[in-house]
Amino acid sequence: MSGGDGRNALPVDAGPGPSAAVLAGARCLVLGGAGFLGLNLCNRLAQAGAEVTCFSRSHTQAEALDRRVARVTGQFSDRLAIANAVERQDVVFHLIAGSIPESSNRDPSAELAAAPIATLHLLEICRSARIKKVVFSSSGGAIYGIPRVIPISEKAPTDPISAYGISKLMIEKSLHLYRHLHGIDYQILRIANPYGRFQLGNKYQGLIGSYIHRVLTDLPLEVWGTGEVVRDFLHVDDVSDAFLAAVAYDGLHKVMNVGSGTGLSVNQIIAELEAAFGRERLRCVYKPSRAADVPANVLDTALIRSELGWQPRVALREGLISTVAWMRAHLAEARGDGTPPRPAR
Repeated sequence: MSGGDGRNALPVDAGPGPSAAVLAGARCLVLGGAGFLGLNLCNRLAQAGAEVTCFSRSHTQAEALDRRVARVTGQFSDRLAIANAVERQDVVFHLIAGSIPESSNRDPSAELAAAPIATLHLLEICRSARIKKVVFSSSGGAIYGIPRVIPISEKAPTDPISAYGISKLMIEKSLHLYRHLHGIDYQILRIANPYGRFQLGNKYQGLIGSYIHRVLTDLPLEVWGTGEVVRDFLHVDDVSDAFLAAVAYDGLHKVMNVGSGTGLSVNQIIAELEAAFGRERLRCVYKPSRAADVPANVLDTALIRSELGWQPRVALREGLISTVAWMRAHLAEARGDGTPPRPAR
């Protein structure tokens, strides 16, 4: 760091390679750091030489966290806990997600009263603490709603069809407001559908992680609708690259898509998983379509490629094989006997 108390400059190499984003000495707080994206980001930041604090309501995969990362337990709604965590930080990564698109529509008022309000309190705390930058993990899937054009650029209309998407949009607008009023710099990354290590797959968020978990625990894959819904999938290492590259960016574009730029149907993902598992066919159960699912979502990533030099580097087949290996080992360790799970029939 350089200049006075170290807040005037962040020595970041924003290149997209595996040794990218050298943040030596930068003080980074990762809110939601014990989640799937957060664990990967905390470890990458620590490897880059940053002083990292992981803030989460629980630390269920604490053994996966780099030992150099400090852990803080607290609720996002607890202003005192957030203020203590933010104090003396340089960069705040906001990865707290709230619920998921489908469940958020069951109680929209609860969804919209939670993360957006807590984020306004966070931004006020960041203003007082003179935080230099906030990097927000938004949703490249939920925030656009039903797209008019594929692939979807950052200039596309934002008409979410879930309270989850509206919540993300409210947070984006709050960041814009606090930059206008108080000069807080920010970067919004609208992330597609990430997968990879530390995605436990035992919840309904994360199709690839969920499918791998179900195969390894001998459960059928749940397919909502015909399986022709199209999504944009990318490996979590590519997402971490984007986070780290975003820290040094000081250009005009405050919103950037992060995706593979390629659309794959659920049925195509199932076929890829069959190849990754070396199986001719995986069992599937087809269920009615869900109201919160848009028919297709593929992100245009031209902006982040040109502005940050970022591009996805993990091929889908490679990423699926490594994720299967990680989850197989994780499940074996969780059972405590070191034996692999029963293969899917």
